[in-house]
Amino acid sequence: MLRMIAMLVVALSLAACGSSRTTGPHSGVPGYAGGDTSCVPYARARSGIDLQGDAWQWWDAAASSGRYDRSRSPRVGAVLVFMRTSRNRTGHLSVVTRVVSSREIRVDHANWASGRNRGRIARDQPIVDVSPNNDWSLVRVWYPPSNALGQTNFPTYGFIHGGRLVADAR
Repeated sequence: MLRMIAMLVVALSLAACGSSRTTGPHSGVPGYAGGDTSCVPYARARSGIDLQGDAWQWWDAAASSGRYDRSRSPRVGAVLVFMRTSRNRTGHLSVVTRVVSSREIRVDHANWASGRNRGRIARDQPIVDVSPNNDWSLVRVWYPPSNALGQTNFPTYGFIHGGRLVADAR
């Protein structure tokens, strides 16, 4: 019975996050690249932005610190802060490595996956703005196991600026 429940949970989680395979502008996106960390220490090391707390707490922490600007516009080295939701209880942080267009960025982040890939680092991953006002308040995130953008829309606070892109953060 437990095995059946576990299989159902895995199937449902994959159905929620996966989509059909993609070719074209997103082909060749790398998968996971090692690591065993969560998004907070990884984002701190990769961006140089020195804030504390769970991922969702970084947005207010940036404002109260007075050291970092916040906006709805991506820039290289900025940290995209995901809101916490029922599926994403502590929020999430991704570090912008490239601005592809007004609606697509590439990020490096850790611990976006579940299962055996939990804690792994993913580099050069597409995130697409799907917000109605093109303000990055709602995004879809690349899901390496399906080699496509996930089907779930994730709400975000926006971008924290003031860091720098630090090479070789692991």
